[in-house]
Amino acid sequence: MPIISPHNENPLIDGRQSERAMMVRRGVQRLFTDMRLSLMPELVLASGRRADLVAINDKGDVWIVEIKTSVEDFRTDRKWPDYRKHSDRLFFATHPGVPADLFPEDCGLIVSDGWSAALVRDAPEHRLAASTRKALLLRFARAAADRLLQAEISANFSRLESRDIDSEA
Repeated sequence: MPIISPHNENPLIDGRQSERAMMVRRGVQRLFTDMRLSLMPELVLASGRRADLVAINDKGDVWIVEIKTSVEDFRTDRKWPDYRKHSDRLFFATHPGVPADLFPEDCGLIVSDGWSAALVRDAPEHRLAASTRKALLLRFARAAADRLLQAEISANFSRLESRDIDSEA
């Protein structure tokens, strides 16, 4: 058994997000699951930017959620306006400790307590061009398939690794 594994123990967690951001994300994920939206966290867009959460509904509408965990987090971020070019609706998600009036009125707002979340303000719609939508949906599908395969390989590797350890004992 190697001392250092070249594979992340859990390929679905990349370690870039703070505990508070993950708490907000969990609540939004539960809310969107209840709304029957399909989700992809940390999706790299065509611009090279990484969206915190991308969701699609059964009609193929694309929603992007930018997670902000503090006033400073929002004020120092200059990349979020770029997400409008990649979504039909743009939302901010935060927790109750961040003032809601901080966020622009022309974006949706979601407040998460870590268990669930509430859609405080819906996002105005700005429809994507058909070619942009198709490219984004393909990017979403390919990333989902790649992550599923990575998770399956990791699970099988862990299962085989534990079987090898059991057989050595």
